[in-house]
Amino acid sequence: MSQNLIQLTLTAEDYAAIDGALTTLETRLATLIDLSVEERRGLVRMGEKSEAFCRQTLMAMNENRNFIPASVGLDDAQADLDQLDALRRRTLRLQRLAGRCEDTTTALGSDVMSTSLEGYSLLKMLGKGSGLAPLRETIASRFSRRGRSAADDTAATEGGSPGAISAPASASNAA
Repeated sequence: MSQNLIQLTLTAEDYAAIDGALTTLETRLATLIDLSVEERRGLVRMGEKSEAFCRQTLMAMNENRNFIPASVGLDDAQADLDQLDALRRRTLRLQRLAGRCEDTTTALGSDVMSTSLEGYSLLKMLGKGSGLAPLRETIASRFSRRGRSAADDTAATEGGSPGAISAPASASNAA
């Protein structure tokens, strides 16, 4: 029996609305930056443990503004923290949604692969003598080995058929 982990029923209208929403997100988030690997390496990071320190320090600096020179950039740091809090909530939602999209595409691909492997096995068994040999040979290329040895080439020219290649036992797990 075929695997069917998911039956997704999004319509063309649904995909058009999704594309519109994504375009809106890309437009609204156009000021987000894309750091290079080198830039990321050079940054001072605020990890989970450091975040409490940063929040307390900014709060203490705000309460004692008269001792803090303007060149420190306290207002900019406070604005960055406010934006961090707001963007983080949306980032978490997007990450959860992206994870569900990945899981769904994996499940859809797995359903297709499972049914295709089952169908290929049926074609191999039922297709002998029914004119499906050329189709079977084309499909069998999925399981052919990349580097054929001289012995394999000799066997193929002496009557071996590329369509007779069987799917490996691990093919059901192949991606």
